[in-house]
Amino acid sequence: MSHATSIEKPGAAEHSSSGKPLAPGLKPRHISMISIAGVIGAGLFVGSANAIATAGPAVLLAYAFSGILVVLVMRMLGEMAVANPDTGSFSTYADRSLGRWAGFSVGWLYWWFWVLVIPFEAIAAGTIVADWTGLPAVIPTLAITALLVGTNLISVGNYGEFEFWFALIKVVAIIAFILLGLAAIFNLLPHQHSSGVQHLTSHGFMPLGITAVATAVMTTMFSFMGTEIVTIAAAESKNPEAGITKATNSVIWRIGIFYLASIFIVVSLVPYTYFDKKTNPHGLGSYGAALAAMGIDEGVAANLVNVLVLFSVASCLNSAVYTASRMSFSLSRRGDAPASWSKIAPNGVPRNAVLVSSVIAVAAILMNYFGAESIFTVLLQTSGGIALIVYLVICFTQLASRRKLEAEGRLGAVKMWAFPYLTWVTIAAIIGICILMLMGDSRMDFIYSALLAVGTILVGLYVQKRTGNKLGNADVSVPGGH
Repeated sequence: MSHATSIEKPGAAEHSSSGKPLAPGLKPRHISMISIAGVIGAGLFVGSANAIATAGPAVLLAYAFSGILVVLVMRMLGEMAVANPDTGSFSTYADRSLGRWAGFSVGWLYWWFWVLVIPFEAIAAGTIVADWTGLPAVIPTLAITALLVGTNLISVGNYGEFEFWFALIKVVAIIAFILLGLAAIFNLLPHQHSSGVQHLTSHGFMPLGITAVATAVMTTMFSFMGTEIVTIAAAESKNPEAGITKATNSVIWRIGIFYLASIFIVVSLVPYTYFDKKTNPHGLGSYGAALAAMGIDEGVAANLVNVLVLFSVASCLNSAVYTASRMSFSLSRRGDAPASWSKIAPNGVPRNAVLVSSVIAVAAILMNYFGAESIFTVLLQTSGGIALIVYLVICFTQLASRRKLEAEGRLGAVKMWAFPYLTWVTIAAIIGICILMLMGDSRMDFIYSALLAVGTILVGLYVQKRTGNKLGNADVSVPGGH
């Protein structure tokens, strides 16, 4: 039997072995804010200072380049997701279009990425709270993890509600930052220390050369990881096609406003040399430095940014628990993970999938605090290049699936532009970033991720050879699909 005929007609409800479906508990406002939260990651506030120090004001080019790539990848993913909303998203599409080994491999790699995001973000949040309270950092780290795992266990609506408010706080904060920054640029604030845009060119717009801009792309690229979560979350809403279409079409202006506009404010008001850790090791982060340039006390600015970072990392942690559990649920439904992971609790939540992902994350947290920090660091390095692998798989899957969707008349409101040319351009750009990683400071991240990917692919090929090139279970799209 061919791979294409081994699955049910798209649109079948996503059931566990007990026959209970995932609850379509996400509302349109949840999906809208989840799509925004995916764009505004903690990397914007934490990693942007390093990117600015690397490339100078020309970091705007790095963010623009990375943003364009993400827009193109999201366009491809949106095309497939609108045609067939599915909680396995690109993993399921790869399974159908490229072979079971591909869906198996990218699904497990993506799950591993988000399982490690949980402890990474929890440790960052715990450190902030520990600095405020004087508690040992492990206590707030575990408490925050328990809180957000608990909300995910109660209902998918709880995840959506928390993410709605986390995203709203981030949106309001960034818009306020941009408005204050524009006022400072036009010299409208009473106690500001900087005005105009002279720092864009005071040392030259590209003081460290084009190579530095290319290096900064590696930092900026990973800031956008999480944009694709909306295609997973929308599958648990009553109208997934509408949510995916809106998120895909709006990703351009969201990246433009939240990244390019806010970073423009920073590099206009603060000289890029401020962020050099060798000459200024105790300097504020990018947004804190910009707030100080606007005349806000440095201590107050640092605390404001820490509050925003806390909400951002909590948002990422919340989404990481959700995303890891849904990908492992999808793998289980296809026969590529333990069957118990796809059991649905009476509240419509894949409880076992949430618990397994969370227990592994908690083990990593304890590893970090109690003597095995070096092992935890290596584990983090294995996830360093997974974003690029996921993007490549999305590109190749879209190449393989587009003509079939056209032949079946199932192309929806979202279509990839200039197919197949822009798809190939995106593939070439991603491969170029992989080469830069291999040549630069991120070499070990790339090597560890590549080794993990090769190992996972070999296991996937073995599974495919042993069980056949077909989904392990019926189609896993959810109510509300075509």
